[in-house]
Amino acid sequence: MNLIPRRVFFGAALVVCTALPAAAQVLDVSGAYRAEGRNPDGSTYTGTAVMAQQGSAVQINWTVANQTYAGSGTLQGQVVVINWGQADPVVYVVMDNGELHGTWNRGTALERLLPQ
Repeated sequence: MNLIPRRVFFGAALVVCTALPAAAQVLDVSGAYRAEGRNPDGSTYTGTAVMAQQGSAVQINWTVANQTYAGSGTLQGQVVVINWGQADPVVYVVMDNGELHGTWNRGTALERLLPQ
């Protein structure tokens, strides 16, 4: 009886079994959010945002002070990068509680999206 093939098989099975739970944990950021932010000049704002996700593609529509903004981008891991027509994208990190914490304008502005 040759034990090497069994070891290889069990090792491969272990890798597959440990990889499956990670693949099943794809984040879904779709939904409605309350937006709270700080502009580059230090002033604050509030508004709403709605995100839609299909695979890793994400679209967002913000409403802030009776103005609407739209953007699209990607979700990779826990990071969402949104291009919204400005020189720099909005970059969010998805937190364990479902909030998205982000920065824009080269890190001089901040935004937090709270699920509603």
